[in-house]
Amino acid sequence: MKAESPINKDLVLRERLALQRTIMANQSTFLAYLRTALYFFIAGLSLKTLLNIKDNLFIEVSFFVSSFLIFLIGIVNYYNQKKMIHENEKNIKIIKKVLKNKEK
Repeated sequence: MKAESPINKDLVLRERLALQRTIMANQSTFLAYLRTALYFFIAGLSLKTLLNIKDNLFIEVSFFVSSFLIFLIGIVNYYNQKKMIHENEKNIKIIKKVLKNKEK
C-alpha cells in the first residue's frame, strides 16, 4: 500500500477543519438566538417595574411570545444546520475513500 500523498492529506485535513469551523459557527449562532430570546424575556419581565403604562400586559405578553418564537426558530435552525453538516460529513468520508482507492 502506498502512503497518502501530501496533497490528498492536505485536502482531507482542510475539509475536516472546515467542517469543525462550521460546527462551531452553528453552535455560536444558536447561542446568539438564545441570548436574543433571553433579552426579550427579561424585557418582558422588567417592563412592569420600569414603565407605568396602562394595559402593559399586552406588551409583556408580546415580549414573552417573541422570546419563545426566537428561541424556537433558533432550535429549528440549529437542527437543520446540524443535519446538513452531518450530510457533508458523509461526503468527506466518501472523498477520503475515493482518494485511498485512487492511490492503490
